[in-house]
Amino acid sequence: MRKNAVRFVLMAMVSATVFTGCKNSKGTSNISRATGMKINNKAGGFQYNTNFKEQATGPGLVFIEGGTFTMGKVQDDIMHDWNNTPTQQHVQSFYMDETEVTNIMYVEYLYWLNSMFPPEDPKYRKIYNGALPDTLVWRNRLGYNEVMTNNYLRHPAYAEYPVVGVNWIQAVQFSDWRTDRVNEQILGDQGFLERDASIKSMDIKAPFDTDVYLSQPEKTYGGGIDSLTGKRGQQRRDTTTVNTYAGRTSGVALPDYRLPTEVEWEYAALSLVGIRNYNTYRGKKKYPWLGEYTRSGRRKIKGDQLANFKQGKGDYGGIAGWSDDGADITNQVKSYPPNDYGLYDMAGNVAEWVADVYRPIVDDEANDFNYYRGNEYYKNNIGPDGKATIVSVDSVTYDTLSNGRIIARNLPGALAQVPVDESDTYLRTNFSKSDNRNYRDGDFSSSRYFERFFDEEEENEDTNKVMYNAPKHTISADTLGNMIREYDKSTQRTTLIDDEARVFKGGSWRDRAYWLDPAQRRYLPQYMATDYIGFRNAMSRVGSKSKKKKTPRG
Repeated sequence: MRKNAVRFVLMAMVSATVFTGCKNSKGTSNISRATGMKINNKAGGFQYNTNFKEQATGPGLVFIEGGTFTMGKVQDDIMHDWNNTPTQQHVQSFYMDETEVTNIMYVEYLYWLNSMFPPEDPKYRKIYNGALPDTLVWRNRLGYNEVMTNNYLRHPAYAEYPVVGVNWIQAVQFSDWRTDRVNEQILGDQGFLERDASIKSMDIKAPFDTDVYLSQPEKTYGGGIDSLTGKRGQQRRDTTTVNTYAGRTSGVALPDYRLPTEVEWEYAALSLVGIRNYNTYRGKKKYPWLGEYTRSGRRKIKGDQLANFKQGKGDYGGIAGWSDDGADITNQVKSYPPNDYGLYDMAGNVAEWVADVYRPIVDDEANDFNYYRGNEYYKNNIGPDGKATIVSVDSVTYDTLSNGRIIARNLPGALAQVPVDESDTYLRTNFSKSDNRNYRDGDFSSSRYFERFFDEEEENEDTNKVMYNAPKHTISADTLGNMIREYDKSTQRTTLIDDEARVFKGGSWRDRAYWLDPAQRRYLPQYMATDYIGFRNAMSRVGSKSKKKKTPRG
């Protein structure tokens, strides 16, 4: 009787396996619940990574588990600038660079550009020159700083110091380059590409682009991917060998490296996880570390400064050999203790660009989830053949910035992009146009010339009646190609804010302790660079919010 019962249970288990299919450790079935067909059949058919566990942590990144927090000033607003009033925000989990982007990281980028698009070739010259940091930011009319002007970027003594002299646009382009190089390396390690494909591709002057690989893999490397495909990227079928590509369903490629949003940066800098007590935060934090002071209270390093900042007038480092923070300008990354997320220099060393367009008010009434002002929606430019257009050497678009600097908007081998149009926005409720940088703030209806009913054509014509009328410096060229710079001398300008004013966060080696508070926010035009602003990258997390499964507390 007992044997029959055991036999019945075993038969039931086998039947369940037949009807439900095999499952991996995450519970994903290899038999489709939609059709009953087998997924990943060796004979072909639907292929999908059913063994995916979680997103890998990209090079240089630290995992930041998202949550809710109070963004903005939580201490007294002694400056009374009212541009960081408290708002309750929720942030999705993401990743952030452990340190600021360093000189050696940026010089690697310049080396790659120089090798792939040599500036001695006239058709490439603007690509490389547009990426060069402005080393003249170190100069001062009444200060001798030529040693930094000549050495700070490239000398090995400053290799692990944060890069400066980089404007917001250059920081974004470095992030795009980093995305492609990291994914190219991952695909090489996984066997989908040759391990040294990045180096070999320099001969054909067609770089790897993540978006091209995921959407039109056969066009990767300018159509030369066959010669750079790895062993795993080839599959034998009958008598022929065909390429197999790692699409989005494989989960191999990482999301984009990018600038963090302001809310992400502030959340990561505050590191409230260090003062979490079950479902509440114990008190308020003024700095990325716990306490009201800039010096350590720990016994072994008691009295040591916890960040690199200006301590007073003429005091950039303290008294030599005693009350010294170890730096007079920037300092090598990881010179000070990390915060509770493991992030270094979230206060001091250099201030950092974030992705957001600056506005005095954070509009939490419109959105309190992953807040970000600066969305510009684009789509692939589809050609006559019905496929996305790839940027060629002759179709690279260059932007002339207000200061006259020329920067390539895209690189050869990338997907050509165009703004979304009415066909994409018609009857939508979540967005209605491509450019949303001044949504609910700075448009005609937000100005003092507001009228309840107005003609949209009138709004476009009367450009003087707007909330933000920052100076507009223009650049043009004469018939000989000489650049003409026209400085805006208008006396009617009332603000420096426009849609190209970008937020930067955190204090720097030039700033007093007041600016070390993560809630503080400042702005500069996106084309400007300084000797005290750098940046670090972030990456969105796909999948679960947490890396660890939450368990009930007994």
